[in-house]
Amino acid sequence: MDLFENFDATMQAASVWILPVLLAITLHEAAHGYAANRLGDPTARLMGRVSLNPFRHIDPIGTVLIPGMLLLVGAPFLFGYAKPVPVNFSRLGNPRRDMALVAAAGPAANLVLAYLACLLLHAVVWLPDVSMEWSLLVLEKMILLNLVLALFNMIPIPPLDGGRILVSILPDQLAWRLARLERARLVLVIGLLFLLPFMAEQFGYKLDIIGTLVMGPVVFLADILLTAAGH
Repeated sequence: MDLFENFDATMQAASVWILPVLLAITLHEAAHGYAANRLGDPTARLMGRVSLNPFRHIDPIGTVLIPGMLLLVGAPFLFGYAKPVPVNFSRLGNPRRDMALVAAAGPAANLVLAYLACLLLHAVVWLPDVSMEWSLLVLEKMILLNLVLALFNMIPIPPLDGGRILVSILPDQLAWRLARLERARLVLVIGLLFLLPFMAEQFGYKLDIIGTLVMGPVVFLADILLTAAGH
């Protein structure tokens, strides 16, 4: 009986996360491709990545397997990623400046989506009672997820968007050294943001990097967006 109850609870949790996750990653990645195309590099457009079709951006492991496993084990957070949009920075009109603009486009799209979700909260009261609670949960997750995704990606380490923005403004020698770290990709992100705090905790030190750089600002930004949306 407990097995079926746990499965039902997991499915209910998944149902309110699926739409926010798909919208958040789709608009984030499509925004990168759109910005790159407007600034001179059509690589993403020619590969079909400037698209609102989520299946063009889904990574089987990062978008499906990892978040699914976190939901199943009841993790207090969701973590995942999509297929990175290919950008040939040498084809951009002003590579240094345009690299920062392409990188910032993804988080900016998430902020816009979070604000739209805040506006849509006004419409929930007009829905039938049977769908009101579910719709409210979906919009709440959409606000939370998009703000987390925007702020997480602005952390200034490669290959996150914030790392690419930092590379674009640093002096050449420092920028080159930082850009080389992008080869480590997911290992670097998980190591610095998740494993390092875990290891510090084993020695009695509290190193809440995600809480400091992401969750605190998320609460602050959510209050601003909700106020701007008239709540």
